[in-house]
Amino acid sequence: MDNKDYIWLVAILAIVGGAIFLVQSPDYQIRQGLDLQGGLQVLMAADLPEDVDVSPADMNTARQIVDQRVNAFGVTEPIVQLEGDRRILIELPGTDDPQSAIDLIRETALLEFVHSGSTPLPPGMCIRTSLNEGPSRCELAPGEDITDEVENPAPTYETVMTGAGVRTAQVQGDILGEVLVAFTLQADEADIFAEYTRQNLGNFLTIVLDKRVISSPQISSAIDGGQGTITGGFTFEEADQLATQLRFGSLPIPLRVDSTRQVGATLGELSIEASIRAGTIGVIVVLLFMLIYYRLPGFLADIALIIYALLNFAIFQWWGITLTLPAITGFLLSTGMAVDANILVFERLKEELRRGTQLEDAIQLGFDRAWSSIRDSNIATFIICFILWSFGRNFGASTVQGFAITLAIGVALSMFTAVIVTRTFVRIFIGRAIETFRNRQWLLGM
Repeated sequence: MDNKDYIWLVAILAIVGGAIFLVQSPDYQIRQGLDLQGGLQVLMAADLPEDVDVSPADMNTARQIVDQRVNAFGVTEPIVQLEGDRRILIELPGTDDPQSAIDLIRETALLEFVHSGSTPLPPGMCIRTSLNEGPSRCELAPGEDITDEVENPAPTYETVMTGAGVRTAQVQGDILGEVLVAFTLQADEADIFAEYTRQNLGNFLTIVLDKRVISSPQISSAIDGGQGTITGGFTFEEADQLATQLRFGSLPIPLRVDSTRQVGATLGELSIEASIRAGTIGVIVVLLFMLIYYRLPGFLADIALIIYALLNFAIFQWWGITLTLPAITGFLLSTGMAVDANILVFERLKEELRRGTQLEDAIQLGFDRAWSSIRDSNIATFIICFILWSFGRNFGASTVQGFAITLAIGVALSMFTAVIVTRTFVRIFIGRAIETFRNRQWLLGM
């Protein structure tokens, strides 16, 4: 035992204090998955004729964009996966505004900066642009037939730039309290945009989203530096949705909603309570076993195990981990591994004591010789976690990702608590009283 043990003790107490703060803070809450709290399930399909082929690459790209969009919407651990060749299944836990989620997923967000000359266009007006010169039902008046549009086409407005030239977009407010979307252009588009605004001072640059006019501001000065804003009398929610659509781009294929349904918690409230009760009983049994079988070292290991559970939940809350049934399973499995590590150490300690090794040396040898077994088993588990995480990431199986992440976090913390926390406690509370335990080895589980 040396001063390093007390330094570790202070560090452990500081970490525990930080964990308690996180667990009790209202700013950090445990998130629950679809199976624990219910949510929304949406089935979307490619909105194209059946005789039009849809490539697997386009469907996978659409899945990835949808996944990004629903994550930005504030949904935790969504399940977004392909179903067959033309469908995407989306499960959104805890969503209380289904229509906003559906709109955000489905919208193509084709943003265009259109030259409208000396005439401003009213917000909400549906127009034809050079990117869509054919007749569009969006442009028809009520009762008007599509043939009328073909015979008397509406004017076509030239598209100066599309939303593909937008690099970033975020919601801001001006000094008058108006909500707007501030954007930054890609480097290769910034010069083009600056030159256009320089040559069209006094004209109107109409901002169009999916052929509908958002706003039609007048160009009062050249816009240099590749930065600008979009205004249109937005609410904060509308501006946030537009900014999200611009950040994550357009879908490669149009999607339609085939079906939606609200999903109740799979486990149900009674099942969740029963699971918590069973887990609590299991942990208590493990703590009692360690205390009865290993006595004082077991008691110190129990304290380390409680710290382990506290640190796990603190990381879950701080990192925003979503707890689903698989994620909880990963945590419980790692708890068992934390107990295994302590058992390896204490069995090594007892073997050294039976050989007649002095207590202080037996403590050191017990931890040193158990370390290689703990290290190798945990490295193997980390490899499995990485494989599972990669599988879930590539195939949209987010529940598999959740299991892998919570298991990996638990294994890493179990190494810390078994090797650092338990060893520090044992060296300080047993190693400093060697004479007390020399003739009382029953306290050490002998």
